[in-house]
Amino acid sequence: MSAAPVEQPHGDRPLVAEANRIMDRLPGHRVEIIEGQILVTPPPDIAHSRALKKLARPFEAAGLDEDETEVHQGIGVWLPDGPEDYAIPDLCIVEASIDEHLIENNCFDPVAFRLVLEVTSSNWKADLRTKVKAYASAKIPVYVIVDRKHQRLHVLTDPAGDKYENHRPYAPGEIVTLPDSIGAKVSLDVDEILKAGTPRTS
Repeated sequence: MSAAPVEQPHGDRPLVAEANRIMDRLPGHRVEIIEGQILVTPPPDIAHSRALKKLARPFEAAGLDEDETEVHQGIGVWLPDGPEDYAIPDLCIVEASIDEHLIENNCFDPVAFRLVLEVTSSNWKADLRTKVKAYASAKIPVYVIVDRKHQRLHVLTDPAGDKYENHRPYAPGEIVTLPDSIGAKVSLDVDEILKAGTPRTS
């Protein structure tokens, strides 16, 4: 049984309205608008989910999901690049007052975000290139990329214009200590995270 079409309240936002129609037609897909282009990502594989679970644990253990901050998956951030641009990072650390920063279309002002994190999937180039510019322009202080394609973990800090001043890739075997600006001491085991994000073979 198909659902009846729903009138979208975005007549003045044609791209947002189209993005919402795509989400209705393709449940489970992630639909974003970056640099004025609609980006559609198919549902992630189970290894992607394992990596996210592994990543969330140290943030929660450090107390970042209590009091002043919260840890979330799939929360939209409204971007300054275009009049309708938004992204949906895989994981983020946000201010506990996030509800006060709603802009539209279930997306929030980037000022409420302390960290965004992406685990690469089929659209890995977007995470490594397009989203770097987008998140830097939004002045999100820390951007972490779990690059499953090249088996690296990237930490980008100090946004300036449409780039990050500091970009450090980490290889398996290294331990990453994230900046204190996220609100707590957090270290990530690159090898452990990349292993979790690798599909298992039978």
